Amino acid sequence: MKEKIKILIADDHPLMLQGLEMVLTEAENTFLCDKAKDGQEAFNKLIENNYDLAILDVEMPILSGLEIVRKCSGKNIETNFIFLTMYKEEDMFNEAMDIGAKGYVLKENAVTDIVNCISEVQNDKYYISPLIADYLENRLNRKKNTSSPSINDLTKTERKILKLISQDKTSRLIAEELFVSVKTVENHRNNISKKLNLQGSHSLVKYAIQNKNLL
Repeated sequence: MKEKIKILIADDHPLMLQGLEMVLTEAENTFLCDKAKDGQEAFNKLIENNYDLAILDVEMPILSGLEIVRKCSGKNIETNFIFLTMYKEEDMFNEAMDIGAKGYVLKENAVTDIVNCISEVQNDKYYISPLIADYLENRLNRKKNTSSPSINDLTKTERKILKLISQDKTSRLIAEELFVSVKTVENHRNNISKKLNLQGSHSLVKYAIQNKNLL
């Protein structure tokens, strides 16, 4: 008998959790699923159990999917991570890939994409939802560019946020203006700083003001 693939599904939305479990249960592959309703429960289960795969919602209460993977780093956890998200921001995708994600699936396509994603990841490949597949190409192209980092390395969303930062707007004000969460804005700020090799709490604001005419 084919050995079952042990999977942890973590999402704070009950319908998404149930929907994914149903899809995997009905799939021809042999999946053995466990569930977690928030980030802390997911992290605890990852510490206590050996999963082949963990499908994590990017944004969850207590711990986000990204925070879970960071906390798992260095703890001898051999689980492959797949992220679920309703957001299409390229910088969030890049952050997920930077910390070791093997799959990145949009929630709007999760039902149709997730089985293919699991199959690819189990074969030691990467899987990105087709709607944002160009993000991976952009990422590879940026890696080929060995020149000094510049504003041109930023995504459209990152440039927009950098412009708002140059106007001395706080993360909360930016979040309200762009209709996103404060956490999302903070993720953007962190990614912008990494791409531009900026360090220190005030370096990003200083850079934004100095380059305001380019934004």
